[in-house]
Amino acid sequence: MTDTATPTRHASCRCGQLRIACSGEPIRVSVCHCRNCKARSGSAFAAQARFPADQVRTEGEAKLYQHPGGSGTLADFYFCENCGSTLWFLNHPELDSYAVPIGNFEPGHDFELQFSVYEDRQEPWVCILGEAIERYD
Repeated sequence: MTDTATPTRHASCRCGQLRIACSGEPIRVSVCHCRNCKARSGSAFAAQARFPADQVRTEGEAKLYQHPGGSGTLADFYFCENCGSTLWFLNHPELDSYAVPIGNFEPGHDFELQFSVYEDRQEPWVCILGEAIERYD
């Protein structure tokens, strides 16, 4: 019988005080071009991998910041008080999955982009490539 180990991917804040381990495969890997995600990431879009809550383990002390999205629903953003990095967020009303910015994962995470959302708000010089990517305005 072949051993098929479940992958565990690790992410951390810049200073390493706050950490998250995500086992198994993500529910979805996406980029978002909405204003809130641009502000959160400080870039032209944000990229994140979403994992079921029961596949996630966190370590360290996180601070919570709640902010409404464009749809009016709240999101809980958890960040490191020391360095300010947002390490995960949860969207209301379903708090059953953790979204983790891809840039916080250790190299070698091997994520493949599946979705690009709010492309009508995409910067004109951004080009998200890939035929298998589902796109939404």
